[in-house]
This record gives sequence, C-alpha cells and structure tokens, in this order.
Amino acid sequence: MNRSQLIEELRRIVGPAGVVADPVALMTYDADGCVMDTGEPQVVVLPASAEQVSGVVRLASRYGVPIVPRGAGTGLSGGATPIGGGIVVSTARMDRVLEIDARNGRALCQPGVINWELSQAVRPYGYQFAPDPSSQKACTVGGNIANNAGGPHCLKYGTTASHVLGVQMVLPDGSIIWTGDGNPAPVGYDLTGVITGSEGTIGLVTAAWLKLTRLPEAVRVVLALFPDIAGASASVSQVIASGFLPAALEIMDRLAIKAVNDMYRLGLPEQAGAALLIEVDGVDDGLDELLADMTTVCWRNGALDVRPARTPAEQNQVWAARKNAFGAMGRLAPTYYLVDTVVPRTRLPYTMEQVGRISQEHRLPIANVFHAGDGNLHPIILFDRRDRSQNQRALEAATAVMHVSIEQGGVISGEHGIGVEKQDYMTLLFSTEDLAAMAGLHQSFDPYDLFNPGKVFPKGRGCGELAALRRAGVAWSELKSR
Repeated sequence: MNRSQLIEELRRIVGPAGVVADPVALMTYDADGCVMDTGEPQVVVLPASAEQVSGVVRLASRYGVPIVPRGAGTGLSGGATPIGGGIVVSTARMDRVLEIDARNGRALCQPGVINWELSQAVRPYGYQFAPDPSSQKACTVGGNIANNAGGPHCLKYGTTASHVLGVQMVLPDGSIIWTGDGNPAPVGYDLTGVITGSEGTIGLVTAAWLKLTRLPEAVRVVLALFPDIAGASASVSQVIASGFLPAALEIMDRLAIKAVNDMYRLGLPEQAGAALLIEVDGVDDGLDELLADMTTVCWRNGALDVRPARTPAEQNQVWAARKNAFGAMGRLAPTYYLVDTVVPRTRLPYTMEQVGRISQEHRLPIANVFHAGDGNLHPIILFDRRDRSQNQRALEAATAVMHVSIEQGGVISGEHGIGVEKQDYMTLLFSTEDLAAMAGLHQSFDPYDLFNPGKVFPKGRGCGELAALRRAGVAWSELKSR
C-alpha cells in the first residue's frame, strides 16, 4: 500500500480534519519529551471515538503498518517516538470526562483528558485524581496509564496503577474490550494491571474508569533548608522510619534551587545546598503537631532553616517552583537529560554521593530534583547537545547512574517508563527468563508486533535470541519446553 492510499483510507475513517500528513506538521510528532531519539511517522491520526480507533487499527493490521499511541507527548523515555515510522494515533480529541460517579468515588474518562483538568472537574464533588506528575497541567490520563505515572503525592496515595479500575481498549485485530467495569474488587485475571504500564505495546486505551480520592480537610507545607543534600536525604529516611507518612517529601539540590529561586521569588539563601519540601494532609486537628515532629527530625540533621508556607498562595508558589523545576533548567544549560531511577530510601545519601562523583568524572553539571520519599531519583544532566563530546558524555553519565542505582538495590524507572531510552538497561535488571515471560505475555496480545514496536524490550547484543523469539511470536509455554 502506498502512503497516498493509506492517507485516503484514514480520512474515510476519521474525517479529513483528523489526519495530519503535511511533512512540516509531522515534525511535531517525531519525538516526545526525550531529546535523544527521533523518528518520522508516515501519518498522524486524531480519532474522536473508540470506533474510529478500531477502524484505524483494523486498517493498520491489514497492511502491517505499526501503530504508535500518543497522549500529550510529555513522556521522557521516547515511548511515543515513532522510531520505525508508522501511524501515530493521537488521543488529543478524545478529551471528555464522560461521567463523574461521586457516590462511588470514580470517573469515566477518555484517554486525552488532561490530568489537571480531571482534578478540577471533580473538585466541586470534594474529590481529586491523586497521581500528579510534574507535567500534570499538560499530560493526559491515557499517557499516565501507559507509563504508570507517579508524582509527588504518590508517596502517600500510590502511582497511577492504584487508581485505575478498568479500561476500554482496542486490540490489534480492532476488537474493543473492557478489562473491568469500574468495580474496585474485580474477579479473574487482572488485565487492568497488565495494560497499566505496558507503554502502548499491547493495546490502545480508549476510555478508563478512574478511582477518585477525597480532598483532605487541611494541608500544611514547609521548606526545610540544609547546607548539603546529605542532611536532607538522611531526614527523609528518618521521617519514614519513625512511622510518619507525609503526603509528599521532595528534594531540590543547590543547582535546582539556583534554577528556580529567582524565577519563583522564593528568597532562598545562597548557602542552602538542598531544600526538602514536606507536605502533610488530613484532618486539621493534630496536623501541626505531626508536622512539628517531622521538622524536629530536620533540625536534628543540621537544617539551616524551616520555612512554613502559611497560605494557599504561598503553598502554590512553592509547589509551582518544584513542579516546574525541569523547565527552569533552561536557565542553566541549553539541553538536559533527565534520568529516572529508584533506590531504597536508606541508600539515598550514598547514591547522591555517587551522582556527584559521576558529575565530576564526566565533566558535566548534574542537578537533582526528586521524589525523595519514594527513593525516586531524577538526576538532570546538563549539557549542550550541539557538542558531540558533551552528548556522548551525557549518555555515559546516565548509564553510570543506572548502574549505581541497580547496585544499590534499585530499579531503572520510577515513573517515566522504559520506552527506547532504557530498553537496553532491562538486561541489568531482568534475566532472559524474566524477559521471555514478558515477551510471552506481549505475544498473547499482539502476535504481529503491531503496537509500538521496538519499545521496552532490549535490542542490544546478547538479547538477539529473545528479540527473535518475540518477533516469531513464541509463547511462554513453548519457551519453557526448550
């Protein structure tokens, strides 16, 4: 099938306004937020319903053209990058909250609903959608489901997987199924759990029942300032070890403070080497005492100052600085590479030491903004991608951070997924048998590798056999008998 014929058939399915085919416009879709890999799609479609998605998938399946699902394109691992071309299916026009079932604490949404807008829609009912990635005002719930996204408040409330009650999805043959009916205690195989975090490799989500969380009666926020990151990290471990469960524990290091301090008029002193943001929420009575117990831990670990954000406006100011810290890195360097790993909380001080060592060895500054309560690190490697040497050193530094994290008992992603960025690191974490089991599961849904091919599974040396098995569609039961 030639491209013109493909475009014409797609226009018949989604309408002329739902097809993007102009070469210049297609450049908008050649990558997500990850700057390290790009790929040109053959065409982009913007369906408005599950039936239109089904029609697009049936057409793609008939002609063997890959499908690459895309939400807002805010992902940071290349998950929505069409590295092998194909049809990018954008969910931008599937952006309606279909039902708010306040009595049962749930909402039915299309995948293109913006995370922040969902929380605003359910707020009058006394609810919020708890997963809150830093890109909350731009990212979609469909993208959150694909990557099992996290966020600052996932320390207390859990990542996206804890808030999905069932999804409607289109399979590679175009059929439409539900993995659950919104019941919080379904029976049978947990297909919702399988699709959440599968990065668009086994089906395309067209609607979802999402669990809503009650808004807390009261919220308290403080910024504890430390001379270095070691004291802030030690405080995080000790707060959790003492049995406290804050809503959020977030750290910014000296470079990150420098990036946001002036922009958000925080007035933080230059001697502050780390800022620990603590938020507690719940019933108003007793909340101040709870926060005081936590700040005592900070003073014990050498805090320079503890600054409460007393009003909602002050709290919004602090959170805006934290959530927009990645964007503020443009004040320090033309490009950054955000690394996403997790280590046990008790290993935070040592791991941060190692990140400092890696920064020196590779002669690149590394800022740190991270979900400390989850042990979810985000070393931000600052460089200029126009400089080939810096480009290479940034990649090597990221690899070194991955190795350190795994050596400390961690994993290679806390919330951004594997995509193409980290697929070759999978062999550091999983055995061939582990990966073969995943490949068998994938094969049972997508035997012809139609959905988002070339993602998640390793493609490097030593994994050729596994990749070949995946392509051949070998099931797990067959692998075990070999």
